[in-house]
Amino acid sequence: MPVFKSTANTLIFLLAMSSVLFAQSVDLPKVRNSRQVEGLYKNDPQLVAITGAMVTRFPGDEPSVESILIRNESIEAIGAGLTIPASAKTVDATGLHIYAGLIDAFHEIEVPFEADRGTGYWNDQVRPQVVVAESFKLKDLKTEDKRKAGFSTILCAPSDGVIKGQSALILMLDEEANQEEAVINPSFAHHFQLTVSRGRDSYPNSPMGAVALARQAMYDAKWYREASNSRAGQTESNDALQSLMLQVQYDRPAIFETSNELFSLRADRFAREFGLKNAILLGNGYEYRRIGAIAKTQRPIILPVNFPKPPEVGTPENAANVTLESLMHWEHAPKNPSALAKADVSFCLTSHGLKEDDNFLDKVRLAVKHGLSKSDALAAMTITPAKLFLADKLGKVESGFLANLVVTDKPLFEEDAQVVQTWVAGKQFETEDPKSDAVVWDVSTDAEAFAAARIQIDGQKIEIFKDADTGKKLKHSFQSESSIGGSFNGKDFGVEGWVQLSVTLIGEDSGVGDIVLPDGESIAIKMAKSEAGPLKKDDDEKDDDEKDDDEKDDDEEDKDDEDKDASKDGLKDIAAISKVNFPFGYAGVDAPVTEPDSVLIKDVTLWTCAADGVLENAAVLVSDGRIQSVFQKGVALPTADTIIDGTGMHLTPGIIDCHSHMATDSGVNESGQAITAEVRIGDMIDCDDMTIYRQLAGGVTTANILHGSANPIGGQNQVIKLRWGALDEEMKFKGAPEGVKFALGENVKQSNWDNPTNRYPQTRMGVEQIFDNAFEEAKTYRAKQQEFKTTGKGIPPRINLELEAIAEIVEGTRWIHCHSYRQDEILALIRLLDDHQIQIGTFQHILEGYKVADEMKKHGAMASAFADWWAYKYEVKDAIPHAGALMHQQGIVMSFNSDDRELGRRLNQEAAKAVRFGGLSFEEALKFVTINPAKQLRIENRVGSIEVGKDADLVLWNAHPLSNLAVAQQTWIDGKKYYDRDEDQQRHESFAKLKQQLVQKVLRSGEEMENEDAESTDPAKLWPRHDAFCGHQHHEGHDHDDHE
Repeated sequence: MPVFKSTANTLIFLLAMSSVLFAQSVDLPKVRNSRQVEGLYKNDPQLVAITGAMVTRFPGDEPSVESILIRNESIEAIGAGLTIPASAKTVDATGLHIYAGLIDAFHEIEVPFEADRGTGYWNDQVRPQVVVAESFKLKDLKTEDKRKAGFSTILCAPSDGVIKGQSALILMLDEEANQEEAVINPSFAHHFQLTVSRGRDSYPNSPMGAVALARQAMYDAKWYREASNSRAGQTESNDALQSLMLQVQYDRPAIFETSNELFSLRADRFAREFGLKNAILLGNGYEYRRIGAIAKTQRPIILPVNFPKPPEVGTPENAANVTLESLMHWEHAPKNPSALAKADVSFCLTSHGLKEDDNFLDKVRLAVKHGLSKSDALAAMTITPAKLFLADKLGKVESGFLANLVVTDKPLFEEDAQVVQTWVAGKQFETEDPKSDAVVWDVSTDAEAFAAARIQIDGQKIEIFKDADTGKKLKHSFQSESSIGGSFNGKDFGVEGWVQLSVTLIGEDSGVGDIVLPDGESIAIKMAKSEAGPLKKDDDEKDDDEKDDDEKDDDEEDKDDEDKDASKDGLKDIAAISKVNFPFGYAGVDAPVTEPDSVLIKDVTLWTCAADGVLENAAVLVSDGRIQSVFQKGVALPTADTIIDGTGMHLTPGIIDCHSHMATDSGVNESGQAITAEVRIGDMIDCDDMTIYRQLAGGVTTANILHGSANPIGGQNQVIKLRWGALDEEMKFKGAPEGVKFALGENVKQSNWDNPTNRYPQTRMGVEQIFDNAFEEAKTYRAKQQEFKTTGKGIPPRINLELEAIAEIVEGTRWIHCHSYRQDEILALIRLLDDHQIQIGTFQHILEGYKVADEMKKHGAMASAFADWWAYKYEVKDAIPHAGALMHQQGIVMSFNSDDRELGRRLNQEAAKAVRFGGLSFEEALKFVTINPAKQLRIENRVGSIEVGKDADLVLWNAHPLSNLAVAQQTWIDGKKYYDRDEDQQRHESFAKLKQQLVQKVLRSGEEMENEDAESTDPAKLWPRHDAFCGHQHHEGHDHDDHE
């Protein structure tokens, strides 16, 4: 039967015709395969009638007993009174249930490198020319396992790369079938993954590097089209860019793989940047956390159902180490499909992420149990993916549709329903009864209650039976080659409480062990393999496996916490104890922070950090996010909606950290190349980073999130405001001038790396040369652009994102923030910048800046330093704590920064060190963390001081702000209160109580717990949140973000 056979040439033709081919749905070919028969000719029936089954034609259809007539691969007719032709082979399906064959919306395979044919892109992580249909093997798809799970069709995608290649829609035929017959659509979509795995040495080796590479490839594809059409000369022949060009030109589907809800939003922004209207998101199971934002993207989602096991809380120690977030996720994850359905998000389901395909339907049933309607669930496995994949002959049991069917012994969503047949393109595949391997053991013991007991082992499920019809599934069971065990409710055996079982197996036919009663009494037992067949409980007993009587009693006690509303299909939704908050987990807020109409903070000691200095018994009026008035002592005060009595307190501008690495989940460094100016920290802002909240508690309101110091020219910075609970884009400081991280010293020449590469430069001289060369190349780049703009002659110049950023530095629209230590390198960079007429933004760290302060002043450089860090590596041996004060006294705008998530919580105390080591006034010292860093970031017109018209970024302290005893009581940003110490204490107590309730819920559930050493299912959590190439981190290797 079928289909399209793609070669490199025919693929390009197909892509070029995609405006026709993919704007309409794909029709299934009617021609027979031309392959020559080997050996005996087969005479398979071409007409088959399935009779007596309960058929559900499509989601929402009322099931009824009907017959289905199949001719070749398609359904010819269906109906209750269908006349069956005498020539038809009849399949009696009485008592069975038939649905459209399920579609697995995502499956990935590794495509061999040799399949990457044609001229490739300069970076092997961009492989759009790779086509799964040309390289897959049916045996590699494990088609039998797929069919056993009910799947008749899968979307198969390549697994490797940032731009990974093209997927194919494939029928789950027998492994020996002609592969050409299995392909329905050989090139459905390009696949993108805007991240990489940790541990790569080459570029890109960070998620933000992956985004930059993908952006460059998309711009290159547009350029390739323009250059090819320019007729001004021969451009390079590049199959990768040709393929990607057609993706852009004809707006073919593009599927973006995501690892959490933030990556979903990033993928949407990427798609919008390049006009990819038909973008699809491969989901991640975290969509419920930002369901409103996800719904606004209006992107279809391919949704995994790999719901997590509960975290390990079996001991007090393990429970203490488990995060509230992981407990809440366990509770909410099965509700994710229902949440998307209620938000009117189109989605289809996939087995992707499950260890075994046969767990798929169990997971879908769990989603139904948690509120997803049966109709929506069936649609997500049939008609929705069929529509999404432009396959209008899939997804229904109707005349003219492909004869893809799944046959079950009970209604599909019943707990124990089993797939007994799967039909693929008219071919019948029967499934073996998965229960046939059950082994029954007879128990012998002197204890009368258990004398007639039997134990049944079926795969990983262990049950103990009082008699043939009364059984209990063991909870917390374990099984190995030599032992089994677990616990069960002893009620059926006349025992009150939980009974424990442990048996050592002797050979294949016997075993010895103990039954331990609730009072601790141990009863010796023996086991012998029984000749009896598999045991099966009566229907009335089945609920006991899921909820024992003790558990039912507990649930009754908790009935006020449980939602008793029924879903559409009459199944009770299992309501969560916890609520979805923002960010999700500990310290999250229930709703976005709102701004009072007006706020008056009165009777405070006001540190303006401006011309007014320090004002006693002053007041500030705030509205519309801005400071409206500043009142000195004795002035009549207006009324306001919110009035705060600041008696005995101090009010300062919000603290500004000029050098931070928090709030990014991309690893801080893209170290794969010496120059990565195209990389943007702003692409990877992590608004859920707990460090944000902790630094709010220390009075920080604005931070400059910098790329690390792994390369001479690193990535672009991002200035943010610490708007806790907001989305990543909402945290960005709009209008803040952009910059790029430069670095000098040991880090960039790799002398202190554990695993150095041979990347240029390897000396301090080479670092200077790479700067000079980059500036010259950027000037040439701009000149070529201007020449083409003026003359229109020649091939259009290619947009180079790296040189774009460097050209902006040369032009003075982007600032340099340079990691620096030694005086010789500082002077060398100043002189080089002077040669190119470039003014630096800031020298960062600048530990020997006090030695060359006069030259820095002459150049116009500003300095952001550590207050008193030294001796953490050789090149900082001359650092002194007086450096900040000395540079300040030379007229340099000076600030102290954190470069550390813990230190950022006490920058007020760091500022005080300028008083201790330099004799500065308190007022001048406070400016080191307020107005001075604002000037360095060129945002002093908005923040850094308390003046009329500026943003209302304020901190209320209980004591002198530079005192070690000072504690921030409230932190305000844009006139909104994002931190309140009293409220924080209340929330801390509330979250602690919630965590204990969730621990109890896990213990009550009886579910198998996750191994305590299991890795996070969210890869974004694995990236470091500090500059791994600096040696000054206080707590490198410790994850402070994941504990409450």
